[in-house]
Amino acid sequence: MSEMTSNSTAVVLIGYQNDYFAADGILRGVIEEVDRVNHVLENTISLLKGLEQSDTLLIATPIIFTPDYSELSDPQGILKAVKDSKAFCEGTPGADTIDDLKAFGDRVLEIPGKRGLNAFSNTELSNILKERGVTNVVFAGAVTSVCIDSSARAAFDQGFKVSILSDCTTGRTMFEQEFYCNEIFPIYASVLSKDELIEAIAS
Repeated sequence: MSEMTSNSTAVVLIGYQNDYFAADGILRGVIEEVDRVNHVLENTISLLKGLEQSDTLLIATPIIFTPDYSELSDPQGILKAVKDSKAFCEGTPGADTIDDLKAFGDRVLEIPGKRGLNAFSNTELSNILKERGVTNVVFAGAVTSVCIDSSARAAFDQGFKVSILSDCTTGRTMFEQEFYCNEIFPIYASVLSKDELIEAIAS
């Protein structure tokens, strides 16, 4: 892992919306381990509090669709499930960023435009990271095997040093979570805990 400094690091938060994290979220059932969702949320808020006073760039990339889901012409897999269930629909409570994240106000920069699995696609994420001089990109959120992996690989392909927070990400199952953190992510990224990230930036 390259040296991390607060002004060269960004934490990208994916999927912290009510349809995933609220108790009545439409896609809450995608993640089998309810306790895991709560654990990840607690860890993420702890992480943000630990970095709030630093220069670390904190970014949220919500996924939001128009009411007719015209952005999804022939969706497959999880995106088909999103369309069929009317999840992340513009103007609905489910598409809203969770209150826990809203509490940080402008400290978390929200970048709109995400319409698919990859947070770099159709958004200004790449340009903003480069403009801010970011070299290390750290990912947190849901779902590990889908949006986290897709976005992290895209970051790697663009030349960023990539890290995944094992205790601030959640897969659909614990098997999936552990498999990705142990077998997949280490191929192209560092796997850290939130405490290791905070310590690395502080030092």
